[in-house]
Amino acid sequence: MYLLRHAKSSWDDPGIDDFDRPLNKRGRKASALLAKYFEDQGVRPETILCSPAKRARQTLSSLSPVMVDREATFDRRLYEASRQTLQALLAELPARCGSVLLVGHNPGLQRLALYLVKPVPALPALRLLNDKLPTGGLVTLSAEINDWSRLQMGACTLESFIRPNDLGTDE
Repeated sequence: MYLLRHAKSSWDDPGIDDFDRPLNKRGRKASALLAKYFEDQGVRPETILCSPAKRARQTLSSLSPVMVDREATFDRRLYEASRQTLQALLAELPARCGSVLLVGHNPGLQRLALYLVKPVPALPALRLLNDKLPTGGLVTLSAEINDWSRLQMGACTLESFIRPNDLGTDE
């Protein structure tokens, strides 16, 4: 399971509705670096669920060269979703789905990751994730389940936590 917070968005125009805010220059740079990371790591989720907010769609669009044959589902419930809503959306996935990329927003994504991950206090990545899931942050979790509805507290292992700074940007 890949949880990706949209990249940095622009606040240049205070008249734009939050839903319609685009990525800024740093966000576009971070998205391009994420695409390279996805390619280098062979990240190719079977299913993609994405918030329809402009900044989330643009973040996902930057990954499209890597996932040329993948179609995304844009679900309004992902916009400003709580941890419980995100968990319910994952529970709707068919059992045959082996991996998913969820592109969304905080605080829901961070809360979902912290809820699902097995607590290992000494794990540096978990300490960092507990502090902040920055824009453009990618959390990779694994779980030994055969039904997405069985995702529950502590069911996942934190495989990695990548921040834009880790990829060479100062986001």
